[in-house]
Amino acid sequence: MSEAAVQSAIAVTIAGSDSGGGAGIQADLKTFSALGVYGASVITALTAQNTLGVSGIHDVPPDFIAQQIDAVYSDLAVCATKIGMLSRSEAILAVSAGLDRHGASTVVLDPVMIAASGDRLLAPEAIATLRAELLPRARIVTPNLPEAGALLGEEPARNLDEVRAQAERLLALGPRAVLIKGGHGEGPESVDVLLDEEGFAEFRAPRLVTRNTHGTGCTLSSAIAAELAKGESLRKAVQAAKQYLSRALARSDELVIGHGHGPVHHFHAWWA
Repeated sequence: MSEAAVQSAIAVTIAGSDSGGGAGIQADLKTFSALGVYGASVITALTAQNTLGVSGIHDVPPDFIAQQIDAVYSDLAVCATKIGMLSRSEAILAVSAGLDRHGASTVVLDPVMIAASGDRLLAPEAIATLRAELLPRARIVTPNLPEAGALLGEEPARNLDEVRAQAERLLALGPRAVLIKGGHGEGPESVDVLLDEEGFAEFRAPRLVTRNTHGTGCTLSSAIAAELAKGESLRKAVQAAKQYLSRALARSDELVIGHGHGPVHHFHAWWA
């Protein structure tokens, strides 16, 4: 290493691959790169997917998920871990064991259950495993409104009071912080509600009208992980991630990708 070189901020995404490139591993690595963080990956599933939907899922065997985790964490100085699609209980158990083996503590858990197209990505019987195994290991968990309800066995929250109440119940399950995303809500603003050791905070942005919403949840959670990897506090990381996603959404219509729900513009600050 030269005298001018410094240790890079490194984040790892443990998630499924999106063959269409808009969500999953691909969206995470694009986000890490856009925010100046070196990205590594552990692939938990392969999806045959495009902007129109998911036509197939091929699960990676749990022992190979573990082998990928050991290869990455034994060599790289990982600063933050983002967890996305884990379609089966066996994969969840392999990941939780791997986190423990390598002492991964800065974990951003995005409980991916349903794709933007409406396709199910998490087996219903695996929700309990996710709740028991990964929520207690998370620095922050980032469900959207339907996911928050599903984790609790409840209907999605209909207003901010119900969002706050569900955040409190999720926090009681073990994560150090909860961010319930408001993208599925209504009104002129998208309001994300954070509950951490300091209490509640709200992060607001204008609700943008675009069909290019593929990968928004993946992008926000990986942006939080990137900012934590760079050493930001949790609240500053959430604020910066919200701003990045809002700009990527606002510029998404500059891209013409596919015939369905296109991706957000991860590289809006660099591409002409």
